[in-house]
Amino acid sequence: MNFLKRTWLVTKAKKGRTALLILVTSAILIFVLAGLTIKNAADSAIESAKSKAGATVTLSVNRESLMKAFNPDNQSSDSSSSTNAVTSVNLKTADSIAKKDGIASYLYLSTTTATSGDGIEAISTSSSSSDSSDSSSSSDASATPPGGRDMKMASGDFTITGVNSTNYANDFTTSISKITDGVGITADTKSNQAVISEDLAKANVLAVGDTFTVTATVNNTDTNYKLTVVGIYSNSSTATTAQMMSNASNPQNNIYTNIETANTMKGQSDVLDSATYTLSNPEKLDSFVKDVESEIDTDTYSVISSNEIYKQMLSPLNNISSIAQNIVILVALAGAVILTLIIILSIRERRYEIGVLMSLGENRLKIIGQFFTELFLVTLVSLVIASFAGNLVGNALGNQLLTSSTEQTSSQIAGPGKGAPDQDTASNSNSSSTTNTGKMTGRGRMGNMMAMVSATEDINNLDIKMTAEDMIKLGGIALLISFISTVLASIGIVRMKPKDILSSN
Repeated sequence: MNFLKRTWLVTKAKKGRTALLILVTSAILIFVLAGLTIKNAADSAIESAKSKAGATVTLSVNRESLMKAFNPDNQSSDSSSSTNAVTSVNLKTADSIAKKDGIASYLYLSTTTATSGDGIEAISTSSSSSDSSDSSSSSDASATPPGGRDMKMASGDFTITGVNSTNYANDFTTSISKITDGVGITADTKSNQAVISEDLAKANVLAVGDTFTVTATVNNTDTNYKLTVVGIYSNSSTATTAQMMSNASNPQNNIYTNIETANTMKGQSDVLDSATYTLSNPEKLDSFVKDVESEIDTDTYSVISSNEIYKQMLSPLNNISSIAQNIVILVALAGAVILTLIIILSIRERRYEIGVLMSLGENRLKIIGQFFTELFLVTLVSLVIASFAGNLVGNALGNQLLTSSTEQTSSQIAGPGKGAPDQDTASNSNSSSTTNTGKMTGRGRMGNMMAMVSATEDINNLDIKMTAEDMIKLGGIALLISFISTVLASIGIVRMKPKDILSSN
């Protein structure tokens, strides 16, 4: 009798065993398929997020060197080293990098703060009462930097964000902000021209062409600056708890100007807080970073690529991809072991059948082929079941893993480093320029990370879908498990002689 025919007859006759094998094999393949689809979804989300965020390189001041220079506990630091410490990026250095090949665009950032003047009042935050100085005096007492600088003056009412173009600013590239009236900041923008938010414009009844005055403190001297509104932008972001701690942190109180205007309010010239370059070819990111680092003083400046931010912001997806791969491997191995044990028990029950077949001259390979074919039929049914249930299990398991991994990563990022830029600033210097530079450099880096978060909205929900490639991989894994299980289970019995098998029954 043909062993294929015997396979079919045995499968029909042993309904209980067949049902058990289908149940066990289906469970194994469902989790294998879930692992495959989760890994593919995570990998696709990573690639999508990277393509949205692009390849960027940020040049900023080396914060570690800056902290050492102004650390009062550092025995090696003295007044001369603190005075000579570089607190800003030189504009000429940034321009030389901007001229390199392969740069699609670049963003220059120079930020400071200002207080309300004639014709404008800041939009008050919930934590700022009518007397904000009274409400902040006790909480900011410990944060007062050496020299007794007032933290309210450091925070101010407005954030003055100097850029070379609003088109390349984080909020505008991620569509959080959009110009609704007038024009944005461009290379043609003149000094003392500003772009303000819709809410700020409405609160102060300002329109394009109107003027207002803000006050900036330079070298402990208050100076008034008259700004002309050339553009108004909408902002869809919601202020966080940290941003509600001061008026200047409120996104609605962010005033965009050109670099020259912001530097004038800081009492400096030809300096930047940071320069961010977007490359046209992401594959050249690493070589570009090495090229830049070879031309700058790495003790003075630091170069941060988007790859470094990917490691933090996309770590939930990387973790899930790794976990999913481990699920596939572990379930496949465990499945092979379980099926092997079941088949061993099944073969032991069929010793007489095997002995008779071997005594009739049946080839041992055909006997093993019969066992494999029986398991193969079970596997086909299990594949159909897994194809329907795999997506459901994959979505439930994948998004549960994503939620857990995202919460863990967020706590790690927000925990030790939360508020670090502002705290670091407090110990930098008692001069206005140094304080604002340190603070805004930290804020610039946080802006880059927030832009990455906006560009990686895919990490909020995995799009887990079964593909033909997944089914091909699953089929291959199923066949491999079936083959290994059959061979391992058959080794002991087929090595025996027919006489030994029959006499043992």
